[in-house]
Amino acid sequence: MTIAPVAVVGGGLAGITAALALAEAGCPVTLYEARPRLGGATYSFRRGGLTVDNGQHVFLRCCTAYRGLLERLGGTALVGLQSRFDVRVLGAAGRSGRLRRAALPGPLHFVPALARYRLLGPGDRLQALRGSLALSRLDPADPALDTVTFGSWLAAHGQRDPVRQALWDLLAVAALNTGVEQAALGPAVKVFKTALLGRPDAADLGIPLVPLGELHDTAARAAIAGRGGAVRLSAKVTAIEPGPAVVVDGVRVPASAVVVATRHEQAAKLVPAAAAPARDGWSALDASPIINVHAVYDRPVMRAPFVAVTGSPVQWVFDKTRVAGLGEGQYLTVSVSVADAWIDRPTADLRETFVPALRSVFPAAREARMTDFFVTRERRATFRQAPGSGALRPGSATRWPGLYLAGAWTDTGWPDTMEGAVRSGLHAARLVRRHVRDQESVS
Repeated sequence: MTIAPVAVVGGGLAGITAALALAEAGCPVTLYEARPRLGGATYSFRRGGLTVDNGQHVFLRCCTAYRGLLERLGGTALVGLQSRFDVRVLGAAGRSGRLRRAALPGPLHFVPALARYRLLGPGDRLQALRGSLALSRLDPADPALDTVTFGSWLAAHGQRDPVRQALWDLLAVAALNTGVEQAALGPAVKVFKTALLGRPDAADLGIPLVPLGELHDTAARAAIAGRGGAVRLSAKVTAIEPGPAVVVDGVRVPASAVVVATRHEQAAKLVPAAAAPARDGWSALDASPIINVHAVYDRPVMRAPFVAVTGSPVQWVFDKTRVAGLGEGQYLTVSVSVADAWIDRPTADLRETFVPALRSVFPAAREARMTDFFVTRERRATFRQAPGSGALRPGSATRWPGLYLAGAWTDTGWPDTMEGAVRSGLHAARLVRRHVRDQESVS
């Protein structure tokens, strides 16, 4: 008996993962993506001879699902992974610090780094250690943690402004894309317990060595096709009907199962109310923007591959020179999370702010000539991981047999990250395989 292919709607990391896992399991599958590329919010484009990533995306050693996807895409050699977590942090007035894990078992591996962190005074370092110990006792799955903010917890545990700015804000804002005063405590605990207070190597940073499009588009399409799956680009799914079936560019296409792997706003429009009565509440997840400021200089101005910055509009800076294919000079990307204040500002205004800020952070930039400056914007980069958001995140299964959800916004147990997206795709694929087996046994 020939069964209809599984329809995966959405070509971001969740959809790519689901389609690849199903193809590997021998399930006929077609991945539909409305855009002319895969990758979702992690993509590349060409500009003036450069290959530009829309933003800087990093992962950690503890992101085992995403690293597994890279391996299946043949991309393990296309990323760099630190042998030991090591971040240089630049502060005001030329001050700097370093967060580097020691060769100790977790959670002791970060104690020496905090004890020597020069951006904090001795008293604040002690408070940071006490805060870390208190945080390690919390369970990120505790529903009570979804009702309070990370900021209120930090205040209640004696974390003064210097500690918050130079440590907690520095890491939490980048990981959650939600301000510390607005972020729910649960996802913050998940980040810090998993990455910094668990296995000693968990937080080692991984960075792509090639453009994102090479990993999440070119390699992904080849991997799915190589395992017998199909990818249809520029194919817009406008409805999901009983059967199940998808309506693609006005044509009804039967499917043995459907995985909706889009953003939550799109999923709420596609998924019938009968399948997910709570879908109208998904809009309350809202969205949090990210901007990336791209600055190209005629000479190197930053020596490290990346740095973190406090007390400045600049948050994290990455050297993209080699990845983008720049021959001479240096190309820097400034990643700015929780970019509500910047997202609608004209590029000229951003230039007036960020060019002097970069000169302040990197003295060599004062003598260099800037040859290009532009901004990429992701208005809905992640959902806003505020108190109450955990209760709004649905599981993968719906009330319709054969209809499943995937995406970093679903209830993955992780914040809205690449790791969460991949985990959601794997879980949805497992449910689809079970559904298909059940249907085959009945027939």
